[in-house]
Amino acid sequence: MGILWLLLLSLLPGSGSGQGAYAPAQAQIIHAGQACVVKEDNMSERVYTIREGDTLVLQCLISGHPRPQVRWTKTAGSASEKFQETSIYNETLRIEKVQRMQGGRYYCKAENGVGVPAIKSIRVDVQYLDEPILTIHQTISDVRGSFYQEKTVFLRCTVSSNPPARFIWKREKETLSHNQDNGVDIYEPLYTQGETKVLKLKNLRPQDYANYTCQVSVRNVCGIPDKSITFRLTNKTGAPWWGRTGGDKKLIRSKKSLQSPLWLKAEAAPPALRMSVNETLVVNPGDNITMQCTLTGGDPPPKAVWSHSPNPMPRNSFSKGGNLTIWNITTQDSGFYNCTALNNVGNPAKKTVNLLVRSMRNLTYQITPDLIKESESIQLGQDLKLSCHVDAVPQDKVQYTWYKNQKVIKTSDRILITRNDPELPPVTSSLEIIELRFSDYGTYLCEASLPNLPTTMNSSEINISAETVPPSISVPKGQLVITKREGSTAELQCEVRGKPLPPVLWTRVDPKEASFPNGEMIVETLDGKLRLENITREMSGTYKCQIARYNGFNIRSREAMVQLNVQFAPVVEPKFQDIRLAMKRSVALRCNMLKGSPVKVATAVWRFNRNLLNVPALDQQEFSEYKINSTSRETSGTYECTISNDVGSDSCVFQVTGRAYNPEFYYDTLNPIESYKQFKNYSYLIQWTQKEPGAVDPILHYKLELKPPNMKGMNSFVVTGRDMRKGFLYEHRLIDLKIPQNYEVKITPHTVAGPGDSASRSIRYKEPVNYPSLSDSTCRFEDEKLCGFVQDKYDTFDWIRQSKLTQSLRRTANTGPEMDRSGTPEGFYMFIEASRPRRFGDKARLISPQYNISSKFPSLKTTYCVSFYYHMYGRHIGNLTVFLRLKNIDAQDIPVWVKKGDQGNKWQLENLQLSPTAPFQIVFECVIGKGVEGDMAIDDVTIKKGECPKRQIPPTKAVAAPSSAPHHPVSGLLLWLVSFLLFVLLR
Repeated sequence: MGILWLLLLSLLPGSGSGQGAYAPAQAQIIHAGQACVVKEDNMSERVYTIREGDTLVLQCLISGHPRPQVRWTKTAGSASEKFQETSIYNETLRIEKVQRMQGGRYYCKAENGVGVPAIKSIRVDVQYLDEPILTIHQTISDVRGSFYQEKTVFLRCTVSSNPPARFIWKREKETLSHNQDNGVDIYEPLYTQGETKVLKLKNLRPQDYANYTCQVSVRNVCGIPDKSITFRLTNKTGAPWWGRTGGDKKLIRSKKSLQSPLWLKAEAAPPALRMSVNETLVVNPGDNITMQCTLTGGDPPPKAVWSHSPNPMPRNSFSKGGNLTIWNITTQDSGFYNCTALNNVGNPAKKTVNLLVRSMRNLTYQITPDLIKESESIQLGQDLKLSCHVDAVPQDKVQYTWYKNQKVIKTSDRILITRNDPELPPVTSSLEIIELRFSDYGTYLCEASLPNLPTTMNSSEINISAETVPPSISVPKGQLVITKREGSTAELQCEVRGKPLPPVLWTRVDPKEASFPNGEMIVETLDGKLRLENITREMSGTYKCQIARYNGFNIRSREAMVQLNVQFAPVVEPKFQDIRLAMKRSVALRCNMLKGSPVKVATAVWRFNRNLLNVPALDQQEFSEYKINSTSRETSGTYECTISNDVGSDSCVFQVTGRAYNPEFYYDTLNPIESYKQFKNYSYLIQWTQKEPGAVDPILHYKLELKPPNMKGMNSFVVTGRDMRKGFLYEHRLIDLKIPQNYEVKITPHTVAGPGDSASRSIRYKEPVNYPSLSDSTCRFEDEKLCGFVQDKYDTFDWIRQSKLTQSLRRTANTGPEMDRSGTPEGFYMFIEASRPRRFGDKARLISPQYNISSKFPSLKTTYCVSFYYHMYGRHIGNLTVFLRLKNIDAQDIPVWVKKGDQGNKWQLENLQLSPTAPFQIVFECVIGKGVEGDMAIDDVTIKKGECPKRQIPPTKAVAAPSSAPHHPVSGLLLWLVSFLLFVLLR
């Protein structure tokens, strides 16, 4: 009964939903480049395996109306920075010579404003295998006399690869295994992530002298061949490397693919070196220096390499072998210089030199009154401290000398010179005067010097007298608020009084933690004036000036505030607004002032098509408005509102018209091309919807213009506007188009207001599929074109066309057919595989060509018979469903037949009688069950006009349709059972 109800539902016409032909975006990612797949995995929508260096091509197949916009992004993996920062707006993403760091997950986002965007992703797995790298390590547990059998050699083989490489160690042609004998051990070190294997030769024995090969493999993934590196361990006469005479000299030969042989001693030693200078080297600016890195050990001979951190090597440097020379050295050349020696034996040797270039800068002083008495001024009888500090390299070598009236100060019981005062920065010199006397008045000076640096640095003169007073700060009258126009120069001023006059530090208070245009948070001025050039609106706010606590009194800070107001021209919205509406409607045009300084509108001027309009004056509002009482052709045009303040102006533009919006081409038309090769012509079905049809007066007609590209002349057609519903699908068939010529089509809607916006697209000829005739058709899937059947773009996986001769040798037992329906090994059928990587619920959909019903008598129903053979054998069989897909505005798939579970190890025939009301397609859908024994298949699909036969008579492979199939003899008992079942079903 359920099937009968489904058949009845299939006869009902679709009901409108208000959206018409509008449909949300749908997307699917396919890969069209040089893909390769790991053998045990199948190609799926979400994983794309590619070899490094090949071309990556990802295509986002989209559908939906209006045509969706596509955007590619990448958020996983470590893709190139350029791609992560830039989105790609194209349906096809192409990356030439893809690199390993470009692997990760790529996202395709398609959106068209209808429903939610469609987002699909695919993981790109870049496969590679680098050349293996060998390092040799050796231990000596106990050496006595000339016996070397106590040595243990470690051969470490390392490689970078994806997927993880498999390691094979060989001695000559024999494959070695872990603990094969007492002298061989193979293991993976900790924290190497499967990229390293170590062959340990314990206590070298005579049989250990042989060729050893480390072979790495990714099991031919993406056709990547195995790679190897070979070592030769032999005995030769000669002196051992550590200087003994006599005995054997053991050599290891390392041979890499396509490289020259490298000979290494079995007693190979890790590198060793010494440096000609100390770990810390201090020099003067302008010196020429040479640092020598001498190799003192290592076999084979190591190579020394110089590097500089944190910056690159200076341009004025030259290195050769172990020698590094730097000419005319500067302070920028300071840093750590590293000499590294390596020979692939043991660990690299490294020596570091910290190069310091002597320098001094930024010498400051402080005057600190008596702290104990909390005084802020200099008074006789109270203590006084003068401090001096300089930033130097090296800081701890700075020497200070104090002078009074140009004479060196000598310490006494009242005059103390200290260093490293805990209340001051490190390496600061302080001159402390106990109980200040009149005789202590004078001019003081601090001199800083560095040993071996010929130059010194002096502080400013520090005048200590009755006239030395602490500073005060204030803002001059009329300078508390500064108002300037954007782009001009502003000068903020704070007056400082006192002796000596300290620097003034400027900071921004509002907005909080804002910086100055140069990025600095604090600006120092000596005269208290802050000059800001080419000011912008972002520089408005409160500025704070405060007295610095250096080069003056070290007392509580004094500060003041200055407000800066930057005036700028208005910023209005909307900048441009396209207003479409029907005739004889009213509309109000409003131009809003978003921001500006001053914030009120000074003047507002309205123009229509550049002619001045009479609008009442404003009363200091933040907007201006103009109203059109009744729209007509005469009131259609461009309206401009110019809003001004004391600084400048900005404009809103309104385009008011009754012009219709542009049509929206429908790109998902099924089978738009019909060819007539005998006349060398073809026709094309063009379809479109109208954008926002209710915004303006009804569409009277459409004008279609057709021309071949790059050619003169144009053919015009008129299509009457029939329906103003949003989403109504218009169509027009263009005929007598020349094969294989492409054409440009332009469509313009017309209303009482005249022509509207046009839309254009290209028509490209494509060889149409040879669809079955309307009378009948049987598809046996013997041809790769599948009789016009296609795989669904939006399912989980695809159907497979196969025969007994092409099926996998590892096919799952106890499920699926052995051969096609006719029982011949060469015969093909359509098949779905339930094994890995398929999961429960995965779907595969196969879609037939479109069948067009009679258009002369649309009210008459045409009956069709759909017959096919199916095979559903296995304990994990899922569902096989047949859908009817009708072509109309609200197209949907209607289930008309379904089977579930095991149906036996045999091909079975099914007949479905349908009466579609519109052009239709048949969809076969398989849903995977809960296991691997769930393979399903179909064969011999027949679609013909007319009713299905009353008796199910199976056709043979030689017959064109079920109705013409020969009768096979059946037993009387079987015929009676079939007749009885049909009688019961019909009742």
